Amino acid sequence: MFIGHFTERPYQDPKSGYFGATGLPIKDLTLSNEIYDAQVGSDLYNRYLDERVYAEEIGFDGIMLNEHHSTPFCMGGAMNVEASILAKITNRAKIVLLGNILPIWDDPLWLVEQLAMIDMISRGRLVSGWVRGTGRESVAHNSPPPYNWERFQEAHDFIVKAWTTPGPFRWEGKHYNYRYVNPWVSPYQKPHPPIWLPGVVSRDSLVWAATNRIPYIMLATKLGPTQEAFQIYHDTAAELGYESGPQNIGYLWKVHVDETEELADEVGRKFVQGPSNPFLAGNEGTANPALLGLPGLTSRRRVLPTRDAATANRGGVLSTSYEEQVENYTVVSGTPDTVIPKIKHVLETLRPGSVFFWDGDGAMTHEDQMRSLRLMGEYVIPAVREIADELELKSPFEIDPATGQPFEEKTAATEAQSAAD
Repeated sequence: MFIGHFTERPYQDPKSGYFGATGLPIKDLTLSNEIYDAQVGSDLYNRYLDERVYAEEIGFDGIMLNEHHSTPFCMGGAMNVEASILAKITNRAKIVLLGNILPIWDDPLWLVEQLAMIDMISRGRLVSGWVRGTGRESVAHNSPPPYNWERFQEAHDFIVKAWTTPGPFRWEGKHYNYRYVNPWVSPYQKPHPPIWLPGVVSRDSLVWAATNRIPYIMLATKLGPTQEAFQIYHDTAAELGYESGPQNIGYLWKVHVDETEELADEVGRKFVQGPSNPFLAGNEGTANPALLGLPGLTSRRRVLPTRDAATANRGGVLSTSYEEQVENYTVVSGTPDTVIPKIKHVLETLRPGSVFFWDGDGAMTHEDQMRSLRLMGEYVIPAVREIADELELKSPFEIDPATGQPFEEKTAATEAQSAAD
């Protein structure tokens, strides 16, 4: 199993008036950056980087970064900058980008070069994920919503070709045109870094991932609808003539570990007490109808079973109680003794080969996060590895998502064939 760590890197400033369970609810793209405090922002960036380094030290396999724009709930507006820093200051953990928003890139050749440099500096630790982005990204970067899906697919095809085909060559597409493609930096990993796809809403995206045998990571959704969505992936794979498994799917959800049950409950509630976040159940903020209904951004018919849970209530703070989230396992908080059985239930239900523990978010402090990380390293991560071995939950670094073969066996078979030839 592959075990990763994640946090949104929220802008935590109690003086802003947009912080805490009783703070003002944030409405997408309506909050001016005049409230931004550079000292607070600087301290937070350095804090979050320090926490990622510690996450590697205590045993996480991967450090997950995401990207949102023009919003205080996620400070990762330039995720590749953070990844570049982590490529140098970490040594072992995979740097998992979930992910770059392909449709907003007018020059994906620049993205080809940036990601190849990150992979080179990290000596092959990049996992490059793509996303289609939300309404806020389309508006903030003047990207035409009706072409979102087309631009996503063409940018993906172009990037893969630029990573794998010696140049120079021309690219004449519908949305991207280049007379000269010859990036000097190529990825450390061959033929290119692993490509993953996270999501919640679009059935088209999930089916595309299954068609291309790309691992799909579900983001903080309820177990029942998540099971149904994963089954769509597996059914699509079967229709295409291959058998998908744990190596093809992953799951992100909120997990916090603390020294006592009382402290775990107190800190766990901070998930819904920071700056409101439309992806953080219980503290979504106020909906912006203009962003929810951008024409052509996402099909309103081809949606996943997880869509309703993901978009059910964007109208107010604390729409989903902390207690309800604990009950349905979308929040797991407690001591190692109580957290481990709950994680096992999630793994038994969904059978993912990759998991990401979402922690240190909302109103949680640096001290809250560091305690949780220490306990995860001492107790939780070793226990999860044992559970995963028992359930035969293999990661995409153990079983090739494209072939279903263990990588060692695949290498041996390839070498044997080469010798025979």
